[in-house]
Amino acid sequence: MDVVQLDRAAVLESVRVVRSAGPGDWDRPSPCSGWTLRRLVEHMGAQHLGFAAAARGQGAGAAAWRTRSYGGDPAARYREAADAVLDAFAGPDVLERRFALPEIDAGTTFAASTAIGFHFIDYVVHSWDAAASLGLRTAFPADVVEAALPIALRVPGGEARVGPGAAFRPALPAGGAAASGSAETLRLVLSALGRSPDWSPPHGG
Repeated sequence: MDVVQLDRAAVLESVRVVRSAGPGDWDRPSPCSGWTLRRLVEHMGAQHLGFAAAARGQGAGAAAWRTRSYGGDPAARYREAADAVLDAFAGPDVLERRFALPEIDAGTTFAASTAIGFHFIDYVVHSWDAAASLGLRTAFPADVVEAALPIALRVPGGEARVGPGAAFRPALPAGGAAASGSAETLRLVLSALGRSPDWSPPHGG
């Protein structure tokens, strides 16, 4: 699959996971330090709308990336945001555009394939974040996980991983529970981006 189709598969998996959350789940802790599942999902939706704006040439302003409260039905609001970015990325000439992504670098624009690759790796990881919060497993197609690994390994390390608001934490050792095939590849993706593949909600979470 090309990067647009890979991204679509990752986003739709995130929608499936978020849709499984019940009314009592939104205050669950997530693997993102200090964030509940609700806060994670609101962030995910905000990023969808920001990338959708960027695909239309409107991503330079901070307002495009603003996080919104999702009120009483976060899953429905999240699906709306996911649909918006999927529609934006489905445009016939989307891969010919340049994306403004001020949260990454306000001083430049990015080729569409690079920008959509950023979004893709985010939603592989964020799908897992949401699933882990709920005690579930992700169900990515094998080619999605395989495509995610080289992108994860290219994400820069250093100070960008430790500052406030860092998207990814410093890489972790990839050891832990035995796995094979796509499950092992996903473990490598998560570890490379600072997630513990064996994370589970704290007792009572």
